[in-house]
Amino acid sequence: MVYRTKTYLAGEWDGDSDAIEQLHTWNENNYWSLSFTDAHSLTQARDSSLNCSIKASLATRLNASKTFVLIVGSNTKDARSGGCRYCASYNSWGGYCNRGRAVDHRSYITYECEKAVKDGLNIVVLYNAASVNKAKCPDAVKYAGTHVAMCYKVDGQYYWDYQAVKAALGA
Repeated sequence: MVYRTKTYLAGEWDGDSDAIEQLHTWNENNYWSLSFTDAHSLTQARDSSLNCSIKASLATRLNASKTFVLIVGSNTKDARSGGCRYCASYNSWGGYCNRGRAVDHRSYITYECEKAVKDGLNIVVLYNAASVNKAKCPDAVKYAGTHVAMCYKVDGQYYWDYQAVKAALGA
């Protein structure tokens, strides 16, 4: 039995790596009191070319998680990476996976969000912006959990909002 003690970080890594890195900076620095154990330290998919292998690894991490944190940026809702049709093992003629796995057309982000809701995880949606824009949020978590902007703007300059993030995570 796996105890749910981890925090699972999800996001469109290509577009929002700065926000994800900022969470890790706050978590790893002794100056800040943000503290979580990242579920991604548990396991990694060995075959990065097979989306079904990656989703199995994501499921293992989500199963050990108590809190699901989604970073929402400009491309999060529209991200399609992870769907079977984008996998080298997908056979579009027969509609099945060449590796004998179930076909899953959901993106990684959609898969993660739907599993987090289904499993009843604490959901925190952090917007990589100075405002919350639920139009950019995946439908599965649009009305679930806590939604907070990660930044604030002063005189045209953006700053990370540590206090808002800390409060949202309950740290």
